[in-house]
Amino acid sequence: MIAPTYEEAGILHPSKALFRFSILVFVASLTFGSYFAYDIVGAIAPTLVEELGTARGTLGTFYTMYHVAAILFVLIGGFLIDKLGTRKASISFSLLVLGGVVIVWLARSIPVFFIGRFIFGAGSEPLIVAQSAILARWFKNKELALSFGIALTVSRLGTLFAFNTGELITDLFGSFRYALFGAVAACVISLIGNIIYVFMDRRGERILKLKEERTEEKIVFKDIKEFKPTFWYVTLLCVTFYSAIFPFTALSTDFFVDKWGISLVSEASGGFLSRVFNNFFHMFSTAGGITSIIIFASMIFAPFAGRLVDKVGKRTTLMIIGSLIMIPSHLLMGITKIYPAYSMIALGAAFVLVPAAMWPSIPLIVRKERVGTAFGLMTAIQNIGLGLFPLLNGLLRDITKAYTISQIMFASLGLFGLIFAILLKKADAREGGILEHIGKQTSAT
Repeated sequence: MIAPTYEEAGILHPSKALFRFSILVFVASLTFGSYFAYDIVGAIAPTLVEELGTARGTLGTFYTMYHVAAILFVLIGGFLIDKLGTRKASISFSLLVLGGVVIVWLARSIPVFFIGRFIFGAGSEPLIVAQSAILARWFKNKELALSFGIALTVSRLGTLFAFNTGELITDLFGSFRYALFGAVAACVISLIGNIIYVFMDRRGERILKLKEERTEEKIVFKDIKEFKPTFWYVTLLCVTFYSAIFPFTALSTDFFVDKWGISLVSEASGGFLSRVFNNFFHMFSTAGGITSIIIFASMIFAPFAGRLVDKVGKRTTLMIIGSLIMIPSHLLMGITKIYPAYSMIALGAAFVLVPAAMWPSIPLIVRKERVGTAFGLMTAIQNIGLGLFPLLNGLLRDITKAYTISQIMFASLGLFGLIFAILLKKADAREGGILEHIGKQTSAT
């Protein structure tokens, strides 16, 4: 039997754009479930505190356990992907994610919760790295930036759904365990998407003779000594900035209920789906919805912010502005009774500006051969902050019986971020001002 020629091949031939974008749908779904599962704990925090009879510090430790695993496995994840290949590695990581989430769902004691979150973190962060390698395999020199943007949007939909449906599921079915089961279901969907990707990738590899794409996000320690001050200031800004966002959102739903008495779910009649849509439409009037404003803003405006950075440059200036916005945003929520949605909109603006300027800065300030190490190291250091500050946030709430000191802590992180951004601007000026210039898209030499 003679194989069809390129011209005879149908529109679903692996060489065609339709095949690439079909595979993108399933690759983008890989991390939807893990994003949902990561944030469902924060989304139902008030109920967990009440029904488990546990402290806020314990809920913070749920996140800490995730990030301890993330730090350990980010260091070896890239090498595992290169060793196993993207297909075997992604399936292995997806199974770890699902296994950890199932343990959390079934857990009847706090230590088992911790074990589940640790296993979940061990699979989740390397899965993100594997997803990047898969996208590079299919979209390198084509629509790579677009594919990454779509994948990130789908992933953040998981967070958006967690905060806007978590308490609704709990309220509707009468137990927080149904919300945790929702996380299991989301991870099953991601695993199915991964399996479909494997079959499509195998077919494409056979027909197009594809070579395995090696992941770039792994740390080569001998490279670290070459990094200039600009890299270290960006990294310090990264850890302080993200530590003032995600550890805050981990308990912000509880914060909004505790201080403002904001409803967990919007009042509505009808079936489950109609109530879900109603929750989304009333995002500004529910505790979980207000928490999700930050993610919603980044999903909508991040592409425009990226375009702005490409057009005007001014990366360090934008990082300064974003860091500056964070300080009053956290302080207003901590020491005033002003409705928190306004401060969350401001934090959303910061969450759009800073990452859009920060992550693309790395290829500009380190040599091309060192970019993988730079991203891997930056991610590992970032996870240290993301593991520490949810625990501190919960402990401060337990000790003070309020969130005022926590908000001062997060505002202080914004202040340190501002200092690092200013130092970055000065260091960049000494190194030639590449981050402030327009159209500088090649890596440093």
